[in-house]
Amino acid sequence: MKNQLNQYYIFYVTAKCGNISRAAKHLYISQPAVSKAISRLEESFHTPLFFRSSRGVALTEEGELLYRQLETAFHAIRTGEEQLVEKEAAGGGQLSIGVSTTLCKYVLLPYLKEFIRENPHIRVSIFCQSSNETIEALEKGRLDIGLTGEPGRTGLLFRPIKTISDVFVTTEDYLKLLVKRTQAEDELSAERELFSKATLLLLHKGNMSRQYVDKYLLLRDISFEQQLEVTTMDLLIDFAKIGMGIACVIRDFVEKELEEGSLVLFPVKEPIPSRRIGFLCTGKQTTPPMQKFLRLFD
Repeated sequence: MKNQLNQYYIFYVTAKCGNISRAAKHLYISQPAVSKAISRLEESFHTPLFFRSSRGVALTEEGELLYRQLETAFHAIRTGEEQLVEKEAAGGGQLSIGVSTTLCKYVLLPYLKEFIRENPHIRVSIFCQSSNETIEALEKGRLDIGLTGEPGRTGLLFRPIKTISDVFVTTEDYLKLLVKRTQAEDELSAERELFSKATLLLLHKGNMSRQYVDKYLLLRDISFEQQLEVTTMDLLIDFAKIGMGIACVIRDFVEKELEEGSLVLFPVKEPIPSRRIGFLCTGKQTTPPMQKFLRLFD
């Protein structure tokens, strides 16, 4: 823009008032300040914008051209301001949430349904991605909120909402086959040997849940014959149900399968430590939609 917006506004008000004195009163500035702003505009365009007389000012042809364009521009600004005020009064705004596919399906959806019902004017955008990608997007300011496991890094505010437990599951037939292959007396006493003969079904290494489980396996010095990596926990559950191996999943998400017997727990001497999931934000600025959403968990 060739000149400052306030200079254009002073010119616009002066043209409407037809008098520098009245324009100064309307703008709450001095008459010399009005005259100076108009003179700077005229100098920048190398043309007079007003005819000046003792009775006031009148637009030149060039001034009339500029005035018409500014009238459209300032009307658009006023309309935008009014629409924003109306939107805020109606509870509008937008909210962006980053979440893994698994946590979106099993944790976020029930809360999201309630939030949308209570706040129909807020536009919600869901970005399904890994927890690590969500954390990175939050740190770069591309998201409002993330739903992830508790991160090890600092710099983000974490609001826990739930404690979860990771477990190993498989079919009863697969477990019996493993016991038979290892000739173990029972599953628990031959835990390490059973793992060594099994196919372990895991999420990809970039996944936060996978990284947590890898630490457990490393500390327990547990190895396995082969592994199958997939992108979602739903696939882990489905593959475990058809007897492809032992899957590491979040227990809350397989309660139905455990109750009906399509999956059984693979027993371990030391359970995987529980961990927390919750909402992450930068803490720098919370918008009204963010505040409304987080109040669901108070």
